[in-house]
Amino acid sequence: MENNTPRFLSTDEYIASFPAEIQEKLVLMRATIKAAAPNAQEKISYQMPAFALHGILVYFAAFKHHIGFFPTASGIEHFKPEISEYASSKGTIQFPLDRPLPIELISKIVAFRLKENLEKAEAKGKK
Repeated sequence: MENNTPRFLSTDEYIASFPAEIQEKLVLMRATIKAAAPNAQEKISYQMPAFALHGILVYFAAFKHHIGFFPTASGIEHFKPEISEYASSKGTIQFPLDRPLPIELISKIVAFRLKENLEKAEAKGKK
């Protein structure tokens, strides 16, 4: 049995697999995350772009009607009032494709997750 699902090796490959209008949003999402966590490493995890520093910070992915942003459960819980206008669940926020990405909110969530991971690493004696 053959699996025809594309296997992405880089975020560039992932982004290039979408139509231009979705690529624009993915490029903006990537740049926003990079700006908020400049020392984080980009990677593909679960076939989605991810950023990691002392563990995963966030993932993001394109879907038919939205960009999914996955800041882990703590990122969702901490920003619950601010994300209330978006569909969300325990680990994801859905940003509709027909609306601008909330850059400031994404930046705040990434900064929160970065601080959280750095504090956990420090508590474990890593730097």
